[in-house]
Amino acid sequence: MTLVASSGLTFCQQLPSGRGKEPFARICSSCHGLEVATGIRRTRDGWASTINNMRARGASGGDEEFTRILGYLADNFGPANSENLKVTDDHVGIRRPQAGIQGTSGGEWRTYGGDLANRRYSPLDQINASNFNQLQLAWRFKTDNFGPRPEYRFESTPLMVGATLYTTAGSRRTVVALDAESGEMLWMHNEHEGARGEEAPRQLSGRGLAYWTDGSEERILYVTPGYRLIALDARTGVPIKTFGNAGVVDLKLNDDQEMDLVHSDIGLQSAPTVAGDTIIIGAAHSSGEVPKSRINVKGYVRGFDVKTGKRLWIFHTIPLREEFGYDTWEGNSAEYTGNTGVWSQISVDENLGMAYLPVELPTGDYYGGYRPGNGLFGESIVAIDLKTGQRRWHYQLVHHGIWDFDIPCAPVLVDITIDGKPVKALAQATKQSILYVFNRVTGEPIWPIVERPAPKGDAPGEWYSPTQPVPTKPPFFGRNGSTTEELIDFTPELRAEALQIMSKYKVGPIFTPPVVSKVDGPLGTLVMGYPNGGANWAGGSYDPETHVFYVFSQGTINNLGLVPPDPGESDMRYVAGTAAVSSDAPRYRGVTVQGLPLLRPPYGHITAIDLDRGEILWQVAHGETPDEVRNSPALKGLDIPRTGRPGIIGVLTTKTLVIAGEAGTFTNTAGKRGALLRAYDKATGKDAGAVYMPMGQTGSPMTYLLKGKQYIVVAVSGQGYPGELLAFTLPD
Repeated sequence: MTLVASSGLTFCQQLPSGRGKEPFARICSSCHGLEVATGIRRTRDGWASTINNMRARGASGGDEEFTRILGYLADNFGPANSENLKVTDDHVGIRRPQAGIQGTSGGEWRTYGGDLANRRYSPLDQINASNFNQLQLAWRFKTDNFGPRPEYRFESTPLMVGATLYTTAGSRRTVVALDAESGEMLWMHNEHEGARGEEAPRQLSGRGLAYWTDGSEERILYVTPGYRLIALDARTGVPIKTFGNAGVVDLKLNDDQEMDLVHSDIGLQSAPTVAGDTIIIGAAHSSGEVPKSRINVKGYVRGFDVKTGKRLWIFHTIPLREEFGYDTWEGNSAEYTGNTGVWSQISVDENLGMAYLPVELPTGDYYGGYRPGNGLFGESIVAIDLKTGQRRWHYQLVHHGIWDFDIPCAPVLVDITIDGKPVKALAQATKQSILYVFNRVTGEPIWPIVERPAPKGDAPGEWYSPTQPVPTKPPFFGRNGSTTEELIDFTPELRAEALQIMSKYKVGPIFTPPVVSKVDGPLGTLVMGYPNGGANWAGGSYDPETHVFYVFSQGTINNLGLVPPDPGESDMRYVAGTAAVSSDAPRYRGVTVQGLPLLRPPYGHITAIDLDRGEILWQVAHGETPDEVRNSPALKGLDIPRTGRPGIIGVLTTKTLVIAGEAGTFTNTAGKRGALLRAYDKATGKDAGAVYMPMGQTGSPMTYLLKGKQYIVVAVSGQGYPGELLAFTLPD
């Protein structure tokens, strides 16, 4: 059925006359209003490409009709007719974003975080508290066969441009284009990288990809497991032959350091960042609990030309000898220390011409004896010039990190009001459940950050920073450090047992350092937020209308002990582990009480923070009570309220709602296992609805509008359940 708005009929009467006017008005209006197409200016080749794309997507008509349409558009809406009109990106006439921070007001989702500010916000409100419970599956897309084996950790956030949804999928990191209305696959592309891909430190499908257009050409860009940057034609999935070497830039080359093209410990699981005509690429490495060596590849950040793949600039996250920050590395340690990559998403303010890098810690997550000093730019936010890669400002959040806090997620660029004045700011969530807020122009803290004395450890050979920076506002959005007040308290007996267990470990406030593990104690340091947060790579979401920041945080506690490595395992003096009471005892041992978490609930919650005042507005437990808690014999007869569940959870904010899925699964009263996609009133945190999912959320949700219908898409996966995209919408 063809639907044409009455305003479209009026507009049709105003179109220039010509032989192709009638078929253009009749055929093109079946998908969109005519004004969105005629607001575009393209060359004849550009219009031909657009028409071919529309025909591939189902536009009906004969060859003669489309020939007439092409002539009509080229004659009346070509470059020569471009006065006072803006170039657009695609066939539905969404205007090409101008420089600066752009949102999702066009109903699309063009970047990993919704916009280059990584706000994860959409003003759509068709789905709201009055109808959220009525959501139905519009389509689902299974990823089982995209690779040599199924993927059970599917973390992608798709993009939606025009009428096409783009995602990575499967254990080979296949790129897939789907019809955003039906979920039908339009094209796919993958790379068989052999040993290079099989030995990569960051495998599987990763977290997403990037989109670019100049108004006529459209490209999809992504990084393979083997650390190669690929440029694809967004319409066909075919590599762009003029980009790099036949569509490929080898990221292990031209990186200001030598590395083995197959075996070097470097890769990336995050999406590239594309700002203007610059692609920004970070780096990730193997997990650092037990590094093979104190020497490793450095995680430099580079900018590339989106059209040619040419390297434009490089930022050395570990400074070279003549660069700023080199003197923060004592004992020549900058020469051989590696890591210090940017493995999370990067944010950009095009108006300011600045990109913001969340840098991880250097080699050795828990022992830094071979890298004495504060070690810039480890665990720092670094603002760089978008065109040159030169440092504008930086702020180190952790000096000489030995807790694996990293900076795990994208800085969120926020425009807030402080003392009645507008401020361009940046909000950085962390594993330690601290939200750091800075003026993103100058790097000055919005509220004072105090260098507090930090507990000093006694691990042989370790270097300790005497202070660590702690903001005065906002309050911590989750728990950190370790104290008896946070222990399980369902019953006096469980609490007494928890106190006995805690006595075997070192405890203290945030930044209490790891200790060498001993069988007779301490077994290690109890650390909240280790190893996965607090917040993690999914980050937070920001509402530009109310200036409220939303973030999920998990409440977990684990043992951080140091042990000598096994022979031949590492050249580090110490690696992470727990002293063994016997030869067959595991190196890593969890901390529980009769199978229950050592901490009291909540195990996961969402926090709303007013960034104009630096105050917490509300917190709510997110996630149904885990089965192992609900069914624990130690809790029989007790009424346990919703505890929330731990996990790495991204949130989505819309006009009225905060939306997030649960991690993992639970068993409902009908005996059915699954998880819930939940909605909360964003003003109060009150429940606003929930719908069933067969498995827990593992990728952050996104939303878009297509043909008048709002969709919410989320990736789910888990043990025994390969990755799948679920697309929800309201019934017709």
